[in-house]
Amino acid sequence: MTVNIVKVGGGIVEKEDTLGQLLNDFALLQGPKILVHGGGRLATTLASQMGIETQMVDGRRVTDAQMLRIVTMTYAGLVNKQVVAQLQARGINALGLCGADCDILRSHRRSPLPIDYGFVGDIDRCNAAALIALLEQGITPVVAPLTHDGQGQLLNTNADTIASAVATGLAAQTDVTLTFCFELAGVLRDAHDESTVIPHITADSFAQLKADGIVQGGMIPKLENALNACQAGVKRVIITRADQLSRPDTGTVVTYQ
Repeated sequence: MTVNIVKVGGGIVEKEDTLGQLLNDFALLQGPKILVHGGGRLATTLASQMGIETQMVDGRRVTDAQMLRIVTMTYAGLVNKQVVAQLQARGINALGLCGADCDILRSHRRSPLPIDYGFVGDIDRCNAAALIALLEQGITPVVAPLTHDGQGQLLNTNADTIASAVATGLAAQTDVTLTFCFELAGVLRDAHDESTVIPHITADSFAQLKADGIVQGGMIPKLENALNACQAGVKRVIITRADQLSRPDTGTVVTYQ
């Protein structure tokens, strides 16, 4: 079995036009596929409307009990079900899931040291068998960025990390391509010039790009997740702009070597 796993960020799913184009292209992908989505910007907006302050540390959301309720409602509720409904309209038999559903993603609460991020989960395992069973029935899982600890506790978990964990879990039994879709054309040598896409990144070249300061900020964990997935058996990872999903020759291709 060959599986396409696509991760799309909140900046795409929260805008009707960009989401529509992404889902059109996703629907056209042949064979079994999985969509992993974010939704952080909308969670921040809804929290503000409810008078709940959003706290970020190094670009990562601190998730206290109140914020956990907000992200659960936003990710597994509003965003997830909107995506599922729109995929159904495109003839894709989609099923919305978070990590607790079918026990697909088990995690543990991150240590409070050196920074207490609250109810944030680090993934321990992916239940690949459950996802493969759904794919074999012609069902397309749509995965929200929430996991659980097996003791009844939901945990907020980075969507890139979830996509990497799902891809890694399936790689032992399937041929997996993982695509990260976001607002840029790929990994850029010049952050202000989209014509400077770096076509291919390996573990060695990533280390040099990071040392040179060309890759920085949120792109560092994205590439770390991509390389971890490749090291664990994922065939390749593509980082590209959402409207280029149907063009596998664009963006940045990440392989371990």
